[in-house]
Amino acid sequence: MKVLFLVQKEQRVILHRLYDSICRHLRDCEVRWLTSREQDNLKQYFQNIDVHAYERIIFFLRFKKEIRQVRFIQSIPNLVILEHDAFQNYIIGKYRGKFSKHYHKLPWARVICSGYEVTKKLCAEGFDVKFVPKGYDQTLLGNRGLERDIELGFVGSIGNQVYDKRRLLLEALAEQENLVVTRTQSGADYAAMLNRIRIFVSADLGFGEYMIKNFEAMACGCLLLTWSQGEEENQVLGFRDMENVVLYSSIDELREKLVVLRTTPGMAESIASAGQRLVEQYYSWEVLGGKVAKAVQLPLRKKRVERFMGLKHYSLVT
Repeated sequence: MKVLFLVQKEQRVILHRLYDSICRHLRDCEVRWLTSREQDNLKQYFQNIDVHAYERIIFFLRFKKEIRQVRFIQSIPNLVILEHDAFQNYIIGKYRGKFSKHYHKLPWARVICSGYEVTKKLCAEGFDVKFVPKGYDQTLLGNRGLERDIELGFVGSIGNQVYDKRRLLLEALAEQENLVVTRTQSGADYAAMLNRIRIFVSADLGFGEYMIKNFEAMACGCLLLTWSQGEEENQVLGFRDMENVVLYSSIDELREKLVVLRTTPGMAESIASAGQRLVEQYYSWEVLGGKVAKAVQLPLRKKRVERFMGLKHYSLVT
């Protein structure tokens, strides 16, 4: 299958290994890295591209730029959208409902979504959505077996509005526990910091799915102490409370489980090791790239082009 794969050139998260894996599984896949300016004007970027030469065209671009250009995107055949932020469709914020609105204008496109519950909700709205979870870069991140001098830590962003609840919970916890909250450069600095943390505190309240850093922390040998995203999400991912992760739904529950971990010899290490084995087996970008490739190759819905008063109108052929 001949595939054109468009990705973001300026991106803080390092996803090269995911792209490599997708391309290996698709075999005939051309990756193009678009700058922010190129994403701003997709019509111009596509001027010299024969879209009909490709059996699939994959977008993994900035959502805020896509929604401004939907009229042009409607003209692109065999479209697949890879999306890691669709959870924002269902939480309070500037993109609440925006993903649904966008996909309603592209009902024939396939969306590959990183949250199981989010996928179910989008499918219930009538969209063609496949679930492939987030993961981690197996070439960059791993357990180095070093001494862990930070008992409780969090590495990541708390400044963006979408992370307001994350920030509030971490600040509240820091008033009661010796919690280190920090940021690092992507790459080696980030991997080194994760290898210093014994218990990684994840606080993604209300997201409905687990962010990439959860899998990254587990891969680096941290015990993942994470806000629970729901029974069904946990079951699908294989997250088992007090076996390979530690789940909580309030600060009180988090602190109660910390007492158990601190007073039960070997428990924290056992849970961390089980979590590391889980992500190494199922959530490396190498493994997940194959799942994305399978979702890309499934037959797409067909669309029909109609004309009303000289204007093109696209609809789904059912």
